[in-house]
Amino acid sequence: MSPLPRATERLLRWSLIAVWLITAAVSVWELHGQSRDLLAGLPAAWNTSGVATALILAGAAADAALGVWMAWRPGRVAYAAALLLMAAMTVLATVIQPDLWLHPLGPLTKNLPIAAILWVLLQGTPLAARMSKP
Repeated sequence: MSPLPRATERLLRWSLIAVWLITAAVSVWELHGQSRDLLAGLPAAWNTSGVATALILAGAAADAALGVWMAWRPGRVAYAAALLLMAAMTVLATVIQPDLWLHPLGPLTKNLPIAAILWVLLQGTPLAARMSKP
């Protein structure tokens, strides 16, 4: 596949950066609300306050790290890492709350177009990623 036009790559990349960074911020903002509610399907031993907080903060940190990484050093490794993390979080969310696939706002179904965008970026980015200009 030939490299993407620069403007297209930027649009796709910055839209994903926004998703990762906003998700990280909202996860922390809703630490004791919606974020905690998403973990309701965990076994009781894992759903203690300390464990739930650690899981939420770890997920938020991973989201933020990916957003910053894609902003600072975009390239194949960052896109592959984002695709893997998104897939892992989707599988975990499916195990914990499979009904999220049926939610009208699509908290899990949104990952399908995100995966497609990451795949396009991964395929359209030269192996030697453009490091000099974000």
